[in-house]
Amino acid sequence: MSDLNSQRRQFLKTTLGASAVAIAPGMLLYGMAHSKSAAASDKVRWGMLIDTAQCKEGCNDCVTACNKQNGLSGGTKPTDSQFIRKISIKDVSTGYEQSLPMMCQHCEQPPCVDVCPTQASFKRADGIVLVDRHRCIGCRYCMMACPYKARSFVHEPLTDQNPDVPRGKGTVEACNLCVGRIDNGQTTACAEACPNNAILFGDLNDANSEIALKIRSVASTQVRADLQLNTGIRYQGL
Repeated sequence: MSDLNSQRRQFLKTTLGASAVAIAPGMLLYGMAHSKSAAASDKVRWGMLIDTAQCKEGCNDCVTACNKQNGLSGGTKPTDSQFIRKISIKDVSTGYEQSLPMMCQHCEQPPCVDVCPTQASFKRADGIVLVDRHRCIGCRYCMMACPYKARSFVHEPLTDQNPDVPRGKGTVEACNLCVGRIDNGQTTACAEACPNNAILFGDLNDANSEIALKIRSVASTQVRADLQLNTGIRYQGL
């Protein structure tokens, strides 16, 4: 069985790589769902700054907005997809607890991309980490590699999907930073829905952007900064 799986991965790597080149150099199949989008630029690095002091325990507006945007069920079972989940962290020395949203951190050096055998996990030039469902073979190596437990596996057939966010049974998925909205000049659904303006979205590379100015003026941190992944999601108040 392991030999068959190895042969399948090798076949898919070869054929999918060839088909991607045949479509257009540098174009990945995921992009077919966003044909109206402008090409991503490496001059931009999209990210978010989350103010944990403004993120209230019990508030799930960001999660609800994410579920609606991506056609997710909103369930919390291990078999349910969750692009954002609210978690609580506790300082063991003081007992102080905080509530915050956890999602794909859109790393500059994403471990999920490194381990993917078919290049289904990839990073756009603007820093958004995505999964090409046409290339994903469901091996789930990326789920094991992610230190943030931010990826989900689609176990069941899907219905009533959002046509702007294609999904598929047997594939892995995660927060896509609302890539379709961003490409159309909008902010992320979670940032838009937050009633306390705890989520600030913007271009980390633009020194004059609101998010870049804020990061320079307040103390912020990356979750598991010790891994040196240079995440696109930063947290204030941790």
